[in-house]
Amino acid sequence: MSDVMLRLSGLHKSYNKGKSNAVTVLQDASLDINTGEMVALVAPSGAGKSTLLHIAGLLDTPDRGSVEIGGVAMTGLSDRRRTIARRQDVGFVYQFHHLLPEFTAAENIILPQLANGIAQSQAEARAQDLLARVGVADRASHRPSAMSGGEQQRVAFCRALANAPRLLLADEPTGNLDPGTSDQVFEALMELVRGTGLAALIATHNLELAARMDRVVKLEGGQVVAT
Repeated sequence: MSDVMLRLSGLHKSYNKGKSNAVTVLQDASLDINTGEMVALVAPSGAGKSTLLHIAGLLDTPDRGSVEIGGVAMTGLSDRRRTIARRQDVGFVYQFHHLLPEFTAAENIILPQLANGIAQSQAEARAQDLLARVGVADRASHRPSAMSGGEQQRVAFCRALANAPRLLLADEPTGNLDPGTSDQVFEALMELVRGTGLAALIATHNLELAARMDRVVKLEGGQVVAT
């Protein structure tokens, strides 16, 4: 049985710019990520990192090429089945936490579990466990406005892992934090990923953080290449 959790094969993606111009973002981009592996994706702004992550996370579709998660082909699935796969198999973290401001830290982690059919008591217990893992258990009853930026991003990590996904995708998850906080928050992310054994693809401009992952790849000319 293959250990490959995410397989991107021959991805092509272009966007129309104006009436006649098309901008090619991905051109025959391919990447395999194994279970338990953390891979850093580095590239300058506008090179297509977010596009690659959105396709890998089933938020966008390629013009050509295929996406497999856990050996299951995702390309060509109905919108409903893609939504289910995204909710159950993929956790996504953005540069800005996007927490729901009217809910507490714990509630932000409980809600996606309830949407996935998890019992309230089980969802509450998992939320408390995840918050404890990243050192913000004492913020469980706080709303985002009462937390620091680093605390909010830690809660966002927990929310991404609420439904025990097999794949974590993160788009500049520490890019909005100061260097000291960024390092602390990244340590929390690494502990979560290592502790759960999922596959992770993390886009970052921070080469020091990238070097601490298992492997670094970059986008060059629309293709994924090893560094």
